[in-house]
Amino acid sequence: MKRMYVIGIVCIIAIGVWSGKSARAYDLPSVNLGFTSFVDGGPPAGPGLYFMQYIQYWTSDEFNNRKGDRKLPPFADEDLNAWISLSQLVYQSDREILFGGKWGLDFIIPCVSIDLDYGIPNTFGFPMDNGSGIGDILIGPFLQWDPIMGQNGPILMHRIELQMILPTGKYNENRELNAGSNFFSFNPYWSGTLFLGPKWTVSMRLHYLWNDKNDDPNRNFGGADDTQAGQAIHANFAVAREVVPKRLRLGLNGYYLKQLGDTEVDGNDVSGSRERVLGLGPGGVYHFSRDNHLFFDLYFESKVEERPKGERFNLRFVHHF
Repeated sequence: MKRMYVIGIVCIIAIGVWSGKSARAYDLPSVNLGFTSFVDGGPPAGPGLYFMQYIQYWTSDEFNNRKGDRKLPPFADEDLNAWISLSQLVYQSDREILFGGKWGLDFIIPCVSIDLDYGIPNTFGFPMDNGSGIGDILIGPFLQWDPIMGQNGPILMHRIELQMILPTGKYNENRELNAGSNFFSFNPYWSGTLFLGPKWTVSMRLHYLWNDKNDDPNRNFGGADDTQAGQAIHANFAVAREVVPKRLRLGLNGYYLKQLGDTEVDGNDVSGSRERVLGLGPGGVYHFSRDNHLFFDLYFESKVEERPKGERFNLRFVHHF
């Protein structure tokens, strides 16, 4: 009985510590973490219409706090599994409109399935998922520049896109993990690929993220009228070597996200609310033909603050009509 009493006291203390922290993570919208990787500076087959299908699996058994330690008490035994499907249409024109850049349009519809379980009944206000649903639609006009050519082939290809995230996804203020964010975000990026000789490439996609207010914030904000997630930067990067001529590239890829400003609640900054994550791992791309390509990427997360820490596996199929 004495042992059970001690365990009960420990649980009460742990729950009290958790409640006092007010789980204010998961404020940023879903963004491109590892969906794109190799040879990302331009469409693989030039102008035209493209369809791209992404499938990403993300799993986590550790929610981290602002110090990178476990956020939930050990007995929570959290287990997060998320499947993310993105269906993307891209049109790349062959018409120059500004500084030699050719205009294009990007359109993405996400579908998300989130399953969060615990080792005990969740009667302590731990984060909860909102199941499956349509996510926030992304749309963005862009400018794509033709490759800068050298004596032995391309040297650099790049583009800029003014991407917008529209609050169309499934959202419930009584859940922390939602398919949708319930607010508008502006997420422009620059993407480029540098060709280091005939076999090596280095690619990067660098985003800036600005978020509008959420007028229906989740339950962990204690009845606040509105919240506004802080600005952030995030990037995907990859280096690859061609191991089978015109067929297979293998290499390393990664992503990094850092929230630059605190989340605001009713106009007031909340300290310790900034998210961060670094993901690194192997990957590759197989070129079936000029018009069909399959990307595969694996990421292991570290340096994680104020968000779940886990692993991601990503598949991406690209078809040029």
